[in-house]
Amino acid sequence: MFIDTHTHLFSDAFDEDRIEVVNRAINAGVEKLLLPNIDVPSLNTMLELHQAFPTNCLPMFGLHPGSVEENVEENLKIIKQTLIDNLDKAVAIGEIGMDLYWDKTYQMEQAYAFREQIRWAKEFKLPIVIHVREAFEELFTILDIENDENLTGVFHCFTGNLEQAQHALGYGGFKLGIGGVLTYKKSELPEVIKQIPLSNIVLETDSPYLPPVPFRGKRNESSYILHTAEKLSEIYNVPLKEIEEITTQNAIELFNLK
Repeated sequence: MFIDTHTHLFSDAFDEDRIEVVNRAINAGVEKLLLPNIDVPSLNTMLELHQAFPTNCLPMFGLHPGSVEENVEENLKIIKQTLIDNLDKAVAIGEIGMDLYWDKTYQMEQAYAFREQIRWAKEFKLPIVIHVREAFEELFTILDIENDENLTGVFHCFTGNLEQAQHALGYGGFKLGIGGVLTYKKSELPEVIKQIPLSNIVLETDSPYLPPVPFRGKRNESSYILHTAEKLSEIYNVPLKEIEEITTQNAIELFNLK
């Protein structure tokens, strides 16, 4: 069994064939699909997908940094209440973090939202799923203060350098989420990953985004996770079965999956 620890299957990119995409993943051996929430409107579509596939599609609750605006407190309040109402279903707080790539207008609000949602994770004993882009320094500054033995999580779609990977893993309770970028010809990620123990890796797709080779330029989906697993097998020079077993066990332990 493989686990896709990060897939936006409730996205409108899947409106025409969502059920088929989920079934395709299950048939490919990707039996657990973890759904990262991004904003208030996505809560309902995410929960509807979980209701349709209660043992396969598992929800997270969080406010994506790209969705943070002036009304951040209002949105956090709604998401937290929805989390509380569905606490028995939640596998993580996510996706949360900081993104200063497109716009720094709401940098202070992003930092506030990140801190606040870290505290939810500690309160409800859930891991966090971190989105970070062009903001490692700012995000590490917060985590250096907030991290303790109660905080666990994953740096989703990790594409940082070795120093950043070591800093992230140095917190003690975190894994690196690795997806399709690993397969890209110009990616420097393989050189970083080969210096990181496989015990620190979980697989993800971030579908419909960042499809692996040979699907670049197309919509990504969870069944494609096998291509990333095959690349990991090549990098670590171990059988694909070992990649499957170790990354799956890492995800089960991190997200407390049954």
